[in-house]
Amino acid sequence: MKPPADLNIVPFVSVDNMMKLILHIGIETFLVELAGYVEEDFRRWEHFDKTARVAAHSTEGVIELMPASDETLYAFKYVNGHPKNTREGRQTVTAMGLLADVGTGYPTLLSEMTLLTALRTAATSAMAAKYLAPQDAQTMAIIGNGAQSEFQAMAFRALLGVNKLRLYDIDPAATRKCMGNLAKFGFEMVACGSSAEAVQGVQIITTCTADKQYATILNDNMVGAGQHLNAIGGDCPGKTELHRDILLRSDIFVEYTPQTRIEGEIQQLAGDHPVQELWQVINGTAPGRRSASQITLFDSVGFAIEDFSALRYVRDKVRDTPYFEKLDMLADPDDPRDLFGMILRAA
Repeated sequence: MKPPADLNIVPFVSVDNMMKLILHIGIETFLVELAGYVEEDFRRWEHFDKTARVAAHSTEGVIELMPASDETLYAFKYVNGHPKNTREGRQTVTAMGLLADVGTGYPTLLSEMTLLTALRTAATSAMAAKYLAPQDAQTMAIIGNGAQSEFQAMAFRALLGVNKLRLYDIDPAATRKCMGNLAKFGFEMVACGSSAEAVQGVQIITTCTADKQYATILNDNMVGAGQHLNAIGGDCPGKTELHRDILLRSDIFVEYTPQTRIEGEIQQLAGDHPVQELWQVINGTAPGRRSASQITLFDSVGFAIEDFSALRYVRDKVRDTPYFEKLDMLADPDDPRDLFGMILRAA
């Protein structure tokens, strides 16, 4: 029996419709709810088929495929990272993703993921900080004020109540852009002249720079007892942000160890240096922050389960809205065995 026609139509969320959906839900609500989906999936981490992303590196950047699946759903994301793109008026990161039914293999959602990746990265950062950051933290330094910075600020405000920001970027125009975009949201903001100035007196430090190189955004003497580091810029081989000595003083938390060993800050360390996977903290089988003086580091490179969660969230939220298009992208001949005949009949 041929399946109903609507099963052959795939919902597609364009960039325009994603923006409409975000504004319809509200940015902070979107981030809080999305973080909830990510946290839920981290709690059932062991139910997922997992693999490090498949990467094609070049001198200019990287193109990656990121798959994940559980017993019922399969998801993948196509994403690039090309820092030089901004000099040509292009995005550093662009992405698209697909969610499918494991039982039939049929896609159930196709979506832009440039905006969605920025949102899920910020939601994951803030979700991790719930377990790792000092209690009642209110002040955060954001070093690197490009495309990710505002999302990070909004997520930490929505989930943790962070309302004071100290901002630094090597390009002052990026800091002015960030402050302008966040002006109406009630943050107390200070534009700083260096990384060292930005981290003074803060409980949380977020680094989100883009250059594909071994960099030292933070030196060891810039990080003090009790701070939480949210390092999200180092996300491929040959790209780091923190001095190695900071790592040696920190308790390090990662998403998926085999991937982070290759791509994260811990690529600077020996392969057997101890780290803790975040899902174990969330499900209560490992400790997170244990003391007020502990330095915690979330060495986040982005993992496919977070994209799985994001696509699942968008599927659920867009269902009863007008913010998607119907794509005819699945061939549906009257006889499933007669695909060739379908072409002949179209003539």
